[in-house]
Amino acid sequence: MSSSIQIYVIQCILSFIVKGAPKVILPEEAQRRVAEREARRARRRRARADFVNHYEGLSSDDEQSQSEDIKYKNELERIETEKNQLFEDVEEEFCKFKPIKAHFEKWKNEHGEPYREAYIGLCLPKLLTPLVKLEMITWNPLQTGCDMFEQLNWFKSLLLYGFTRGITPDPDDQDLKLIPSIVEKILIPKITAVTEGVWDPLSTSQTTALIGIIRKLSNDYPTININNKNTETLMHTIVARIKRTLDDDIFMPLYPKWVLENRGSGAYLFLQRQFWACIKLMGSILSWHGILSDKMIQELALDGVLNRYVLLGLQCTELSYELIEKCNTIMKIFPKQWFENLEDDTTIAPLQPFCRFLVMAATNMDKSSKDKNELERKEARDNVKQITKILVNMKAMDHAINVSNETSIQVR
Repeated sequence: MSSSIQIYVIQCILSFIVKGAPKVILPEEAQRRVAEREARRARRRRARADFVNHYEGLSSDDEQSQSEDIKYKNELERIETEKNQLFEDVEEEFCKFKPIKAHFEKWKNEHGEPYREAYIGLCLPKLLTPLVKLEMITWNPLQTGCDMFEQLNWFKSLLLYGFTRGITPDPDDQDLKLIPSIVEKILIPKITAVTEGVWDPLSTSQTTALIGIIRKLSNDYPTININNKNTETLMHTIVARIKRTLDDDIFMPLYPKWVLENRGSGAYLFLQRQFWACIKLMGSILSWHGILSDKMIQELALDGVLNRYVLLGLQCTELSYELIEKCNTIMKIFPKQWFENLEDDTTIAPLQPFCRFLVMAATNMDKSSKDKNELERKEARDNVKQITKILVNMKAMDHAINVSNETSIQVR
């Protein structure tokens, strides 16, 4: 459990302490984190003043405090300064890409046979690795615009290495694989290291940037494929990092019903925040559709989040339009491809618990409205119709028919 969640749990517990009980003072560091967290939320609320349907817990990068941001920028400036000083006493022809490139091109053009016999095409990526790593030392695959690495000096300098104007290149020439080899041996391992040690799957901006760079590399560079060892390691690292988040950073509190009756209480607000944080994480995992296998995504997003945490939050939600809204939000983030070409009238297996919950909710809504006035009965029937629609959209026709039989509402 993250320290921020721990602090919030402590606050909720303290809110139930009876009057006269000893007051518990949070540590100074915890008080600072609480103050920074509330300040960030206040800024986001002001920024969202013109928007509707935003829920606490969906904001990206909730845990990036101002002090952490300042520390990161200062460290980045220090690294940039030291990087620029590293080769101060080295001649340019030995530490700059263009002069090094020119030396090898001259060797290849004037002494082609010895050049090939020395396997320079295979050695160049290793030779240039320290310089490429140095230039990319502050490159962050979790930041917006990280896919612009092709605008860096090393890429532009080496892009046309091995090509001679007016001469058709030999497809077997190893020099043509210089850039793909550097991408495979330098960029992918760096992305893997950052994914394992820095990436927060709960951060929408980080996840979007990471998915974007991986899609670009897999589309543009033939060496980046599932049969490549470095790529396989990256995929395993992504899955392991998500699993660590599921175990360490996600928490769904359980409260007695009477505690949640006060919608302004800390317990109620904390439950809602954790619920929407789970929805955000599930959406983050589902955004890997097309990169990770459907089986793995369903294991992580449906078994790991929906069935393990989200259903607990739904069970604590009042049988009202609020529940419909939450279930609609969940249904809309599922990839539509999952529901294509399904046999019979049954949806995919990991969604069966969610479907059973919807059937139960629809049945209870219908039963509880029997002794209500006409307006409330109409509202309940509208909610049941919405639940039926959600089931139909998930191709769970068997469950939709079950709702129809229980409530006498026709399936459309």
